[in-house]
Amino acid sequence: MIKKKIGWLLLFAICFTFGVKAQQATSMRINEVLVINEDNFVDDYGKRHGWIELYNSSAGAVNIAGCFLTDDKENPRKYPIPKGDVTTLIQPGQHALFWADNMPDRGTYHISFSFDPTKENYVALYNADGKTLIDEVTIPAGQVADISYGRVVDGQDEWGQLKKVTPRANNVTLDTNEKIENFSENDSWGVGMTITAMAVVFLGLFLLYVIFKYIGNLSIQASKRNAQKTAGDRVISADAGQESGEIFAAIATALYEMSDDNHDIENTVLTIRKVKRAYSPWSSKLYGLRQTPIKK
Repeated sequence: MIKKKIGWLLLFAICFTFGVKAQQATSMRINEVLVINEDNFVDDYGKRHGWIELYNSSAGAVNIAGCFLTDDKENPRKYPIPKGDVTTLIQPGQHALFWADNMPDRGTYHISFSFDPTKENYVALYNADGKTLIDEVTIPAGQVADISYGRVVDGQDEWGQLKKVTPRANNVTLDTNEKIENFSENDSWGVGMTITAMAVVFLGLFLLYVIFKYIGNLSIQASKRNAQKTAGDRVISADAGQESGEIFAAIATALYEMSDDNHDIENTVLTIRKVKRAYSPWSSKLYGLRQTPIKK
């Protein structure tokens, strides 16, 4: 009974693995094709041939080993992509380049057919079962040398002539900055950019002023509330701490007059006073001492 359960689990795991592999393989796309290669990229043998670029449009890695490339609708298994080559694991958003040189004995990426520049060329990618069509494209006749036919945007549906040939790279590359070009066209003197920069700076300073002022008012209100709590039932005027200088001058004068001679007795002030004492020679200890006897 246990062995039977283990067998079912293994069968389920195998079916799930193949199902995931097939699902991942369906995300591959024929992305770009070059029919006539006169002055374009060379292969690992230093030769120039037409080529086919595949693109992984999924968010996961895809192993294309076991899939098929063909130029014949009647023969979908014309070129089986070899298994056991680690480079057939295509990462998300990456490309694989196959050379259409009709020399499959030269390696994994050299397929068993080539292009005819005098007519239309059909290319298709089939799944590992040799029956499920993953992607196909027909390249129109009359292709120009060193100009590829591919998707305008990698993995998207729109096809066209690509004057900038990009094997193993994105078909659309950003060589310019649109924002900088707009500034150059509409504000060649940089006046608008200067005004914008100054406006941003002044706006930032104004916001800082508002924030600090608001925080200051909150602090004053909090201090008043704390003072009211400390005073208890005593009523504190809303203008407490805002009295005029005359009031403080009058209070200081009154304190000075009432303090007599002790106004300068403070913790940080040294006060020296003359102490008067009654003195009499008869009370001096000097006259109460005996003279030391003189020894002869």
